[in-house]
Amino acid sequence: MTQHSPPAGTPDTKPGLFAADRSAESSRLGEILRKETVGGVILVVAAAIAVIWANTPFADSYFALRDFEIGPEALHLHLSLGQWASDGLLAIFFFLVGLELKREFVAGELRQFSKAIVPVSAAVGGVIVPALIYLAINLADPEAITGWAIPTATDIAFAVAVLAIVGSRLPSALRIFLLTLAVVDDLIAIAIIAFVYTSEIQFVPLLLALLPLALYTVLAQRFRRFFGRHQAAAWLILLPIAVAVWALIHASGIHATIAGVLLGFAIPVIRSKASGGPEAGPGLSEIFEHRFRPISTGFAVPVFAFFAAGVTIGGLDGFTTALSSPVTIGIVAALVLGKPVGILLTTWVTTRATRAQLDPSIRWIDLTGVALLGGIGFTVSLLVAELSFGIGSVHDDDAKVAILVASVLAALLATVVLRPRNRHYAKAELAEADAYGRADDRTDPGPSER
Repeated sequence: MTQHSPPAGTPDTKPGLFAADRSAESSRLGEILRKETVGGVILVVAAAIAVIWANTPFADSYFALRDFEIGPEALHLHLSLGQWASDGLLAIFFFLVGLELKREFVAGELRQFSKAIVPVSAAVGGVIVPALIYLAINLADPEAITGWAIPTATDIAFAVAVLAIVGSRLPSALRIFLLTLAVVDDLIAIAIIAFVYTSEIQFVPLLLALLPLALYTVLAQRFRRFFGRHQAAAWLILLPIAVAVWALIHASGIHATIAGVLLGFAIPVIRSKASGGPEAGPGLSEIFEHRFRPISTGFAVPVFAFFAAGVTIGGLDGFTTALSSPVTIGIVAALVLGKPVGILLTTWVTTRATRAQLDPSIRWIDLTGVALLGGIGFTVSLLVAELSFGIGSVHDDDAKVAILVASVLAALLATVVLRPRNRHYAKAELAEADAYGRADDRTDPGPSER
């Protein structure tokens, strides 16, 4: 969509947010959408296998596999496979989150305050309202209250997979809004994990972690062109240093996934002048994103989901009992109701209170569908549930059931809203194509006129 400057003598209009364009930024986001769609499908399959396995006569083998411990005890890394998945593999996912966050703030949609204010506000509203709903329902249980952060997250892979399936014809500005919202949501989730779920900090390993982190940063910044050209160099040089950072942060008591974020922040986004500047091609951050995203979406996150989603429901009676738990009710209500209400309410307030406004191609009914997709918590919600209640506890099992139920409900409700809108936009595209075709026929000269 082409945007025109206002004619002279007319008042300036509010700047449209996330206007559909054909810039490199839109192309990059579109490519991420396609990749995350595949990852979302793999994620759902992995979680489904875990739930089915955990509710068969062979359930003991699943839990034995999840709880099998391996690793050097001297380095405090004698962990179960489930812990290796949440502390280790999920650090790869958060490394990509760090890359994406830095890129959005340096060269993406969040670099301008006028564009950043709406998704930032929407993400904050999508965190506060669900947390308040959960707390209101579980106020009488001091142990359950610790899970207030579970319904604050959005699973970008799952949400984008649903959007790609049901909304292929929706405006690209709407998809960019969802991605940007999820990026800010991830930033808030990172802050919650770092500050809320860190009970005791060991300062010696934390300070020691700064040394390899500084070395990693200097190498990535100084030799960005070298690491961009030679793929093996990142594995042989940067990876061992990154593992050292991860191990020391894990030993400090801070959740090890934060190491992934810090390592992602250390990677430069824009090419240096010596390498030709931004016009010469993608920076090291984007190159690493292309290299490592398949590892995250195709392996790391699905393996985490496999070990995290397995919960013994206990048949229909057990499922009914789990649904009656205040923890379950609080999470489902917060994700399915609180998320969309928080996102829509803060978006409406922000667009009324500031000069920013949504792109003209976005309708509020479309935004409602995207806000419902925000209720798909899944990956980060499962992680926060484990941090809140501990793996295998009653509240943790109830939380897992709630997250699965809420994610399915949010996806179904979003489909109900977005599917008709997708048909509407498909018909509009056909009508526009027919109109262009008729216009071409009228302007095409006949044989006698040539």
